[in-house]
Amino acid sequence: MVDRVYNFSPGPGTLPVDVLQQASRDVVNFKETGIGLIEMSHRSKEFMAVAENTENLLRELMEIPDNYKVLFLQGGASSQFYMIPMNLLGNGKKATYLNTGTWSKKAIKEAKLFGDIEVAYSSEEQTFNRVPTKDEYSVGQDSEYLYFVSNNTIYGTQFPEFPETDKLLISDMSSDILSRKIDVSKFGLIFAGAQKNMGPAGVTIVIIREDLLEKTPDNTPTMLCYKTHADKGSMFNTPPCFAIYAVGEVLKWLKKQGGVAAMETRNIEKAELLYNQIDSGDYYRGHAEKDSRSLMNIPFNLPTAELEAKFIAEATEVGLNGLKGHRSIGGCRASIYNAFPREGVEKLVAFMKEFEASNKA
Repeated sequence: MVDRVYNFSPGPGTLPVDVLQQASRDVVNFKETGIGLIEMSHRSKEFMAVAENTENLLRELMEIPDNYKVLFLQGGASSQFYMIPMNLLGNGKKATYLNTGTWSKKAIKEAKLFGDIEVAYSSEEQTFNRVPTKDEYSVGQDSEYLYFVSNNTIYGTQFPEFPETDKLLISDMSSDILSRKIDVSKFGLIFAGAQKNMGPAGVTIVIIREDLLEKTPDNTPTMLCYKTHADKGSMFNTPPCFAIYAVGEVLKWLKKQGGVAAMETRNIEKAELLYNQIDSGDYYRGHAEKDSRSLMNIPFNLPTAELEAKFIAEATEVGLNGLKGHRSIGGCRASIYNAFPREGVEKLVAFMKEFEASNKA
């Protein structure tokens, strides 16, 4: 496709070109119905088929067991920060959280409105440059669940192995869902905003074990109750139709690529290319400790803030966009989600070599 640049943005992230092209047609005339997708009734047989197919593909690709519900919700992943404790906690109940970045910190703040929250681990003093090993925290017997963020977009850390506990396990997988194989049955609830690995912003996927739907306190508002949406197949109110459709198209694309296992292999290869360049000398410095490095988001620094600004500006001129780091740590950040092509990483690595040669003191 002409005039496309390499989009390293942390979210909304890059989408497959095939999906964008198909969506551009379906927005105007969906499957030759004479109606554009975004003006079609969410209760029409055409859209109901879209939603069903999207759910079925997600179940297939993630191997989601039958005793889990898949919900398509609005409000962004941040709405889950309060929906989870609102539905699964209550007065006098406790939950355990691992604080490994901005999004876990926000989730902890919201959860404290609904119960007793124990922060069993925090890497905040180290500027969130690592995730804990299994012996660095414990979960009390009186805890209802253990909550963690699987991949930290801002600081570039990721759990290489998931926590193990006999308590309910809950994870925010917004920035690495579908990027590697996981065993869904080990979790009580998984959620993810779509706009990094699954589609455009607008829909949040919640995968929840069915028995948990009965735990919600009676005073929970109807729209904030998981059971409300589970009982109505995510059609209690008008859902984010276009976003659900787009997720379905991305899942079709992912299946054609060989599924989650194939994407995991590619993601490891892409990340290794970039990390090898960062580790090749002392000009570029990665933020995350090596044992905690993310395959999705790779923040790094140059010797000075002035060089970082120059690097970002010159990279943008050659079609390497979205490399500015988050304001909380500065520097640069390359987000290389599932749909990000290997060729873009190769071009970035070549640019990094040239930039260092031209600007090294």
